[in-house]
Amino acid sequence: MKPLVPRDERQAQVDLVADRLAYLVVSYGLLAAVAYRSLARGDAAWDLMGLVLLGGLVGMVYRISKGAVSGRWVLMLVATIAVAMIVGGVLVLTAR
Repeated sequence: MKPLVPRDERQAQVDLVADRLAYLVVSYGLLAAVAYRSLARGDAAWDLMGLVLLGGLVGMVYRISKGAVSGRWVLMLVATIAVAMIVGGVLVLTAR
């Protein structure tokens, strides 16, 4: 569908920045809700944490599918996932 009013590059850039800021607010808001539910109320917050992870996964898959990532970026991603898994494993084992 063709827009009613032609848009220029500046408007498209503003839209992208606005979407990025909205995503950051929602993601960090969900992380704050996860922390509150887990620490203050003692409730499980896997549903909210899953939404945060799913949002990141969708963005990552889109970037990779469009070829917008470098080999170094993928290496850093794999290293970050590995460190997170090791830290998570250590925390689970020490909590027992």
